[in-house]
Amino acid sequence: MIDKSLFKKKELYPFQKNVVDQIISELSSQGENFNLLFQLPTGGGKTVIFSNIAKQYIDKKKKKVLILTHRIELCIQTSRQLTALGVDNKVVNSLVKSLDDQDEFQSFTAMVETLNNRLQEDNDFIKDVGLVIVDEAHNNSFRKIFQYFENINILGVTATPLSSNKSLPLKDNYDKLIVGESIKSLIENGYLSNAETFTYDVNLHGLKIGVNGDFTVSSSDKVYSNYFMQEKLLFAYEEVAVGKKTLIFNSGIESSRAVYELFKKHKYQVRHLDSTFSDTDRKDILEWFRVTPDAVLTSVGILTTGFDEPTVETIILNRATRSLTLYHQMIGRGSRKLSNKDIFQVIDLGNNVRRFGYWQEYIDWQDAFNYPDRFLEARLSEEDDMVFEAEYEISRSLREKIKDPSKLEEFSMRDVYESCISEGKKGKEAVDVSLDNHFDVIAENSEDMYDGLLLLEELQEDIERRLKHYTKCITKATDNYLNWLKETYNRQLSQRIRAELDAE
Repeated sequence: MIDKSLFKKKELYPFQKNVVDQIISELSSQGENFNLLFQLPTGGGKTVIFSNIAKQYIDKKKKKVLILTHRIELCIQTSRQLTALGVDNKVVNSLVKSLDDQDEFQSFTAMVETLNNRLQEDNDFIKDVGLVIVDEAHNNSFRKIFQYFENINILGVTATPLSSNKSLPLKDNYDKLIVGESIKSLIENGYLSNAETFTYDVNLHGLKIGVNGDFTVSSSDKVYSNYFMQEKLLFAYEEVAVGKKTLIFNSGIESSRAVYELFKKHKYQVRHLDSTFSDTDRKDILEWFRVTPDAVLTSVGILTTGFDEPTVETIILNRATRSLTLYHQMIGRGSRKLSNKDIFQVIDLGNNVRRFGYWQEYIDWQDAFNYPDRFLEARLSEEDDMVFEAEYEISRSLREKIKDPSKLEEFSMRDVYESCISEGKKGKEAVDVSLDNHFDVIAENSEDMYDGLLLLEELQEDIERRLKHYTKCITKATDNYLNWLKETYNRQLSQRIRAELDAE
């Protein structure tokens, strides 16, 4: 018999209580066969929220709740919270072959693959379920379970309401999305630590994009295991994170082991962890990481979810990703708040900030849920990702018309944008800086207004390139928005030419 006094009940924060009440009300008013998706950033307390939802649902509906996860650690964590709330629950792990005692429990927590195997053998493996809660609902492996349950409610929870498979959008399974507190709000109200982000330009030539839409492990290992990338990693760590507990995310085992050898050679406290490690070894390494103040843990994949170590002070993205979900998961590992930890560091060595924007920036999750294709297309395409890495060179015809081509070629919209943000200015001011640069070039190379307007026509390709880069920086790259930017930019530049360049 479990001693429930050993489990401590977590009191809900005000925003968490409001969410619980809102979701219970929504499920009650909509009735059966209504599926609801809830978004909340990593660190916002999704487990404590859906555990309290389960408790209230059981008390109100007198039906059982099934909670699905894809990591055993999440099953155990959820079970402990349910026990603390007074909910009799059972973890369905690989050792549980039957549920002859299921009448004794109000809730069940299971890994999706384990439960799917049991349901294939027996459709009635779990009975009288009224609500299925899906943790990390963006993961499509959960869909296979839904066919076994009828006349129920499904509640999905995720930090990023984007399907892991873009051909299977979440809106196909969920009727409505409720968006929780934003990252910025959670930071401002003291629930999350803020991120101080350090970006380093890296050459990603050589990366290849796989069938899942992200960069392949093999090409990432090749790029990130080379000498220059290793040196850049070490330089970034020593510049920002020496003496701080640091978690390094890599794409593949080869590059993670290379990181381990590099840090070991330089006498830093470092361990490597990947999915091939035994449960015992993994537990020992994570305990070492917990108790070692200046520990460096280099890992592959497995610590993006189901891992909670609030003492992490620095996150290093030693990889590039095209997955917004993974980007948020990795950075979120450092966002846990402590009394002596209001801020943590993010070191980006994959041009990820340029691809997605800063972690704290606002994202319209309703747009992502309702129009996932459009939302994803607004991010960098495969072609753009590669072109963005290339050095820029103006055309020969334009080069012949201006005295100093470097004024155009050395202008980086991305650098100007990031400088504006770091100085507390609005990102839009980067467009104004660009416009000033273009006007200076026009004025320097034109005798009068007419020359200036002709040169403006020659600059259209460069103007479009810069504005495309700006829309990538703000992750808002729709054609309509880009066209509006170009029209506004050209109108303002034309007006300035007419006003400031003498036509005589």
